[in-house]
Amino acid sequence: MIIDNYRRALPLLRIPFSVYLMPVFWFGLSALRGPWSSWRAAGVFVVLHLLAYPASNGYNSYYDKDEGSIGGLKVPPKVTPELLHLVWLFDALAVVGAVLLSRPFAVLVVVYLLVSKAYSYEGIRLKKYPLLSTLVVVIFQGAFTLLMTQVGVGATPEQLFEKTNLLLALVSTLFLCGSYPLTQVYQHEEDARRGDRTLSLRLGIRGTFIFAAIGLLTGAAALGLAYWLRQEIRPLLIFLVATGPVVALFSRWAWAVWHDEAAADFEHTMRMNQVSSLCLSAAFIAMLLWH
Repeated sequence: MIIDNYRRALPLLRIPFSVYLMPVFWFGLSALRGPWSSWRAAGVFVVLHLLAYPASNGYNSYYDKDEGSIGGLKVPPKVTPELLHLVWLFDALAVVGAVLLSRPFAVLVVVYLLVSKAYSYEGIRLKKYPLLSTLVVVIFQGAFTLLMTQVGVGATPEQLFEKTNLLLALVSTLFLCGSYPLTQVYQHEEDARRGDRTLSLRLGIRGTFIFAAIGLLTGAAALGLAYWLRQEIRPLLIFLVATGPVVALFSRWAWAVWHDEAAADFEHTMRMNQVSSLCLSAAFIAMLLWH
């Protein structure tokens, strides 16, 4: 019976959904100028995508108690106390794994986990504040995670604080600024009922797509500037080719939503997440291979 309860709670960790955050990991590696450890990169991937992110997902689900669709789950199971037990287990494993890689990386992982708790915990619940919650998410899942990845693979301070590396960290935050509100666009009714005034809810359906377009275009312009400063044209060309399907899908979806807001649903949102994640990851992996 107890094992069955844990098995039913496990999907709420949404481990497959953590793959959607994979582009920041590959972006961090491709942005580094100079050597880094491949075995430590594998360890960082496990700590972030298989432990820390699922723990954050589960903690958010525990306090949200969603009845409607959430990222990666169209029909989420009922929340039980066993979910919180799994969250603490994954938190502990993430910290232990991070310590085995390096202490600075472990410190950053702990900070990330604490911030993710503040986002959802009912006593703080940053999620209630549209601008603050958006700022926290786009910084910590963007620039912070990119730099945390680089610290985990053994980057030196010179590599981390090189000006174009910091500019690319900013790019990751700008991309998150464009894509994050889109993940909220189908949850307006449930967020409003729970009292969470998300940015997408404040902007409205059409406003969310306009905001996303501005954020993504600004991020692309900053990325182009970074590679121009580095005098590296090939990565920019790879990025433009690989993200062609993303631009096409986003444009088509935005056009559909503009004429019928019902198109801003779970299925369209998940398809956008899947395509953008795969295309961006492919772009950054290709950049690594052509270094």
